[in-house]
Amino acid sequence: MADFVVGGKSVFRDIGFSSEEAEELEVKSSLITQISLAIEQRGMTQTEAATLIGTDQPSLSKILRGRMGAVSVERLTAWLIKLGYNVKLTVTAKLETDDRCHFSVDIHA
Repeated sequence: MADFVVGGKSVFRDIGFSSEEAEELEVKSSLITQISLAIEQRGMTQTEAATLIGTDQPSLSKILRGRMGAVSVERLTAWLIKLGYNVKLTVTAKLETDDRCHFSVDIHA
């Protein structure tokens, strides 16, 4: 029988990223997933989508395949707006019970 480790809530944290880095990667991942779904739902090719959002197809392809290092959360949200989504940023105070503040995204598509 193979040994295994049960992961935590964050795959990024599990593979060694700090909590802050993991949260940013999770946000980017969620936004990229929504971008991919939007492109699919609109029946667009990557080339058509890239033209609409203002990038080139190779760059879009890399990002859709998980290469998140070269893209910011701001850029991803701008792409979602160009794909017809409203993006709402909500800022809340840290709960007294939390040991630190958090960065997250809620997708309501």
